[in-house]
Amino acid sequence: MPVENGIRINSEIGKLKAVLLHKPGNELERLTPEYLAEMLFDDIPWLKKMEEEHDGFAKALRDRGVQVYYVEELLGEVLQKPEAKSRMIKEVLDNCDIENPDLREVLINYLQNLNCKDLASKMISGLPKTEVQDMQRHYSLVDYINEEYPFYINPLPNLYFTRDPGSVIGNGLSINRMKINARKREGLFLKYIYKYHPLFNADITPLWYNYNNTYSIEGGDILVLSKEVLAIGCSERTSAQGIELLSRNLFEGIPELKHILVMQIPKIRAFMHLDTVFTMVDYDKFTIYPGVEDYIKVFKVTRNSKPYSLHVEPEDNLMMAIKKALKLSAVSFIKSGGGDEITAAREQWNDSTNTLAIAPGVVITYNRNEASNKVLRQNGIEVVEIDGQELVRGRGGPRCMSMPLLREEL
Repeated sequence: MPVENGIRINSEIGKLKAVLLHKPGNELERLTPEYLAEMLFDDIPWLKKMEEEHDGFAKALRDRGVQVYYVEELLGEVLQKPEAKSRMIKEVLDNCDIENPDLREVLINYLQNLNCKDLASKMISGLPKTEVQDMQRHYSLVDYINEEYPFYINPLPNLYFTRDPGSVIGNGLSINRMKINARKREGLFLKYIYKYHPLFNADITPLWYNYNNTYSIEGGDILVLSKEVLAIGCSERTSAQGIELLSRNLFEGIPELKHILVMQIPKIRAFMHLDTVFTMVDYDKFTIYPGVEDYIKVFKVTRNSKPYSLHVEPEDNLMMAIKKALKLSAVSFIKSGGGDEITAAREQWNDSTNTLAIAPGVVITYNRNEASNKVLRQNGIEVVEIDGQELVRGRGGPRCMSMPLLREEL
């Protein structure tokens, strides 16, 4: 059932009405020590506890009136369409570099015979080689050479961070190109959900960016500050070229958009996205990792008179850029960790600044970030705490784990 009035995001803080999540599943059980770094994990999480914590996150959202959708359920519905099922199987095998025609034929037949629910699960949790019983090894030299790798279709343990592969901006969708190979298939899922599911209604929903584009851009770097202002982080995961391409498309398609603030942040894993160090929590309040504002370079991007070109100019500093862009007399930067250097560093590693605003001045955070939550409350922010002892092992917080689909207008 489509969300009321379709998808629409014109702010970071408008009352959240609908969101897309992915509950961690068997893909996390496929993590082994030798593949942790490749899969962007530092440790092996405890899945049972992760599932309980994620259910608590979804409950916190529902308790506030948010409609929760799940990637795996939508994907299962899409795969009921024969055309979508056939095309997606072939594209997933392309993504996994399965080129040998004999091996492809065996895998296509195997996957086509799965019911839609099981196929959706395999697309996410991965297809181990041991599950394809009738596979004859002599089909593929690659299979011999890569004998130690246990999967035909690799698992996607980062998919529960649904913020990154897709971003609703205005009444359109950006299907983002992920930087790291381990996550690139996530955009493919969103492509098929967008194309075939009534939730997105592709016939009337503009596509601002396509995951097949050359340049990376990820949703953790995209903040919709207002109808007129967008902020995009230029980070370890989001390229300047990707930002320019998205910006041109948005300026062409959204007349109300006045300018885009590009925020260049240090390209290190601890600051992998803009929303790991800076998020909006109220009309004039932002939580920020203390000191990072001294290292963020801000550029204002606007339309140029020449078609499909941009005008770029540097801003003096982050606070002044935000004030001018949002036409505010003052803004408040709430420092995570209470401003204490050691506490802030510890809690930032546990995503203290990765807050999810569910209404103006109301945010969801991890309960483990006690100092950061305390300072938010001291600044008039209502904090809804959730458990995240295992969820945080993937290096992401409530904002990372959610793809907002619909917010009320401010």
